[in-house]
Amino acid sequence: MDDNGPSRTALLTAYARAYHQIADRPLIFTDPLAARLLGVTAEELTEPGTADSLAVADRSRRLFFAARARFAEDAVAAAVATGVRQVVILGAGLDTFAYRNTLPDLRVFEVDHPATQAWKRERLTAAGIDRPETLTFVSVDFETQTLATRLESSGFERTDPAVFVWLGVVFYLTPTAAHATLEYIAGQARRVEVIFDYLEPAVSDEDRAYQQIRADRLAAAGEPVFSYFTPDDLAAQLRALGFTDFDDRSGPDLVAGYLDGPATFGGEPPQALRANRILRASR
Repeated sequence: MDDNGPSRTALLTAYARAYHQIADRPLIFTDPLAARLLGVTAEELTEPGTADSLAVADRSRRLFFAARARFAEDAVAAAVATGVRQVVILGAGLDTFAYRNTLPDLRVFEVDHPATQAWKRERLTAAGIDRPETLTFVSVDFETQTLATRLESSGFERTDPAVFVWLGVVFYLTPTAAHATLEYIAGQARRVEVIFDYLEPAVSDEDRAYQQIRADRLAAAGEPVFSYFTPDDLAAQLRALGFTDFDDRSGPDLVAGYLDGPATFGGEPPQALRANRILRASR
């Protein structure tokens, strides 16, 4: 985490979503604000070296970033249709849902590190993107503050239904820290739902070697990976916390579901996505 701005992975995700808007057809996810928030034009995104330098030229990963955002926002829309009026985006990064939200009674809480939020708010002003009245920024420095204290002091109602969206974060936490957040979410007094992605341990030597290279690269960038989970392990943890309904998908299956099915990648699932999974759980 850079104390002067967003993490590299937060920037990577935003660039991937922006590049998806111009590079991929059909679109999995529509985000007209991604490039504006970054302060780049379509021409700049396609200049030689720009996409490659931020690793968004990897089509499979770019499509996964788009698909996980679509999956989460589809889940939010379904929850809203049943009366939910609180959405918490944990590790919001440069997410733009709150600025595209058209429901005047849907409260959106963006939770993130103070440095990321300060940089984002500067970018919002520079891009001329208005902050809606339905949005509340919740800055949390997890070294000195707790999610419960900061979120509830910002107007979040523990007694009302809520959806928590938690993308691109869990693998950077220890299993204990991830469980503590799930435990907090499960403590919501009424209906609650959580959507998050995670990494599954490799089962082959080839995938283990790939995961190690990827983990070393992230660690060198100051963002080490601390956790991997099997679907069965996570399901057991969530059941113990009171969650009853689950939708757990692999990264390749998630992307394929929005595009051409198994033919999306023309054969074997791409190695870059074999460990990625996304889970939606409710109680």
